[in-house]
Amino acid sequence: MRSEQNKYTLREIMRWMLRAWKGNYLQASINAAIGVLDVVVSLTQVWAVKNAIDIASGRHEGSIYWAVGIMGLLILATFALGISGTWVQNILGIRAQNRMQQQMLDRILRSEWQGKEKMHSGDMINRLESDVSNVVNFLTTTIPSLLSTLCLFVGAFAYLFSMDRRLAIIIVILIPLFLILSRVYIKRMRQLNRKVREGDSRVQSILQETLQNRMLIKTLEGDDEMVGRLEDTQSELRHRVVKRTAFSVFSRLIVNTGFAFTYLLAFLWAALRLSADTLTFGGMTAFLQLVNRIQSPARQMTKLIPAAVSVFTAAERLMELEENPLEEQGEPIWLEGSCGIRFSNVSYAYPDDKENVIDNLNFDFKPGTCTAVLGETGAGKTTLIRIIMALLHPNSGGVTIYNKEKEKTISPRLRCNLVYVPQGNTLMSGTIRDNLRLGKLDATDEEMKEALRKSCADFVFELPDGLDSLCSEKGAGLSEGQAQRIAIARALLRNRSVMIFDEATSALDMDTERQLLNNILESSDKTVIFITHRMAVADYCNAVLKIERNK
Repeated sequence: MRSEQNKYTLREIMRWMLRAWKGNYLQASINAAIGVLDVVVSLTQVWAVKNAIDIASGRHEGSIYWAVGIMGLLILATFALGISGTWVQNILGIRAQNRMQQQMLDRILRSEWQGKEKMHSGDMINRLESDVSNVVNFLTTTIPSLLSTLCLFVGAFAYLFSMDRRLAIIIVILIPLFLILSRVYIKRMRQLNRKVREGDSRVQSILQETLQNRMLIKTLEGDDEMVGRLEDTQSELRHRVVKRTAFSVFSRLIVNTGFAFTYLLAFLWAALRLSADTLTFGGMTAFLQLVNRIQSPARQMTKLIPAAVSVFTAAERLMELEENPLEEQGEPIWLEGSCGIRFSNVSYAYPDDKENVIDNLNFDFKPGTCTAVLGETGAGKTTLIRIIMALLHPNSGGVTIYNKEKEKTISPRLRCNLVYVPQGNTLMSGTIRDNLRLGKLDATDEEMKEALRKSCADFVFELPDGLDSLCSEKGAGLSEGQAQRIAIARALLRNRSVMIFDEATSALDMDTERQLLNNILESSDKTVIFITHRMAVADYCNAVLKIERNK
């Protein structure tokens, strides 16, 4: 059962959801137990109401006070079960949702980097929030409630069957008809729901990207354009929601009409038996309550179908996040002492490109040396870094990292020997201390201060809160040069044998850049690679690699 709109079969989705269920058994079991107890209380209430009415009408002997007291106790039990269910759903539910988000984020971070991402980050966040919540609620709440729904159906049917066999059978016979119609409903609703979720992700993507680039949009006077783009996307989403809602309302109308007809039939049957004196008034009340309790599970099933359709869509979207294969996993492989990086006949082309970005490259970044990598934009300097960092794998040739004792093919497990400072502002929201700790989690204040001094970021000591000064998203509140120097300090704290700087001094003035380069290169035990356009940086290096763009 696969279509162009649905990438995965129902069987594949069910297998994935079964794996996702692991770790959530406790909450599901508690919810199921509460549901079953609620069914027992509900059916006991039917008997209690019938008993109280028959005692009050003189058909049975007994104390009306005791009968009403039993009803009161059952009502209190219903309240207690409802409160318990709410606590379990909210307390354990948020834990389950957090756990699944952590697992999905961990899976994304450990997957291979594709170079050209297929999904917008706003779309991925939408999936990690809305779709994870949908799946967790279905697994921990909806499925356990299905058990109580089935128990209620069986119990109510057995009770009604003991009172009137023919009516019980007639009511149950109508239910398979609804199940047959549900197959048509599921197929169509699954397609409509997928389109709505895709539209919702596009809206979030536009919102996120607009807020991230607010300054650029203001300077380009693109306010109206971005708001208009959002309106167009929202309009398309509204149109899809209208189509889904219209189909859902029509389907619900058909189903509810059938339930209403069945209830009227049961009421007429009970009224005829009451007038013929073959049924007491209390019996008629119980009769109608039981019919309602048989229909209630069927109604729940009709609600379960849209929930299942929604969760199938959510599961598909989360499964797509796991399509990228995992990087090589395992313990980090450390190489002692100074290390070098050797390229041997390396060529690489991105999947959608015909020409090689890097073509038959041979070069040795020798241990303890400083190399400037020069080249025009698009020549492949960034691709070179990604290959060294084991983010990309060469199409041909090999890249190795080596020291005096051993040589190993570069892989994610060897990334622990490298430190990388990307170009641009790479600070995260939080304090300066938080940003520095990403380089070394257990760094002391003295180590942080030394790294800041070495990276010419002494200005931090003059800030009112020092290391605890807050940075907004992308280091807002700091100049580009200040943010670069803090990022370099973070790399120095990491303190690995191979250091890669990608245009890391582009925002610095010449004097600060000169001092920073002297500080970095004062120790000769590091292998330093500068990706740069500035020839002045090359003057500090003892090797130069020029990369030319393929024509």
